[in-house]
Amino acid sequence: MQLGASLPVGDIGTGPTVLRDYAQAAEGLGYDYLVAPDHVLGGDPDKDYGGRRMGTTATAYHDPFVLFAFLAGVTRKVGFAAGVLILAQRIGVGWNEIEFQGLGADFHTRGKRSEEQVRFMQALWAEPHVKFSGEFHQLDDGGINPRPKSGKVPIWFGGHAEATFRRTAKYGDGFMPLAYPAGDDALKAFDKLRTMIRAAGRDPASVGLEVWASPGIGKEEDWRREISFWKKAGVTHVNAHTSYVSAHHKRIAGKSYADHLGAITRYRAAVADLL
Repeated sequence: MQLGASLPVGDIGTGPTVLRDYAQAAEGLGYDYLVAPDHVLGGDPDKDYGGRRMGTTATAYHDPFVLFAFLAGVTRKVGFAAGVLILAQRIGVGWNEIEFQGLGADFHTRGKRSEEQVRFMQALWAEPHVKFSGEFHQLDDGGINPRPKSGKVPIWFGGHAEATFRRTAKYGDGFMPLAYPAGDDALKAFDKLRTMIRAAGRDPASVGLEVWASPGIGKEEDWRREISFWKKAGVTHVNAHTSYVSAHHKRIAGKSYADHLGAITRYRAAVADLL
């Protein structure tokens, strides 16, 4: 099991020094990878969007490719993962409608379009020249250079809709469900996915599972119990996220560099022998 940590750019700041120090500290603690999100456009934080979830300009976001390229140059072996890459911009279905408005893309067909684009990209990575005919994209004998030596780039899907399970089962290298706390609902979701993967003619062991843990909730014994549950359930990656909030996730109380570093230090020390 790999243990990751979030990069709390919105709290600790966007400067190169603080991000370098945080990445090096996390690597020194033994974290396997670092996670950062991707958002290009945000709405007005003072505007009422009628109850709709809306990413705003109140939170800072770095371009993850530029950020990870920089951090790769100042670290030695820690890995990097984008929490999401919005497919109309990069890759990922997305939830923030204002981004699609700015891109001139239809927000309501993003799921179907993203599924086709995943197949399109996988074809381009696998072969030097590709003919592709889809609902949204057409290509007559084109290719990319350089291609990945392995012929693939891992594609992970996040979400909980039926279509997400289906896409993961058919095309995904991993699944990132955040809605399930450690318990029966998570186990049922994992079993459902594995059944669908087998039905698609694939090996469930080839598809990773990532969940997020909250150092802002509970104590060491709680974290150990949760990690043990996830490991037994077959989870391959756990991300210790210090600022994510949901029904069962809670951010840490503080927002300083020391607060975040202290949280991931305590968390990894508590669970390191269980990974």
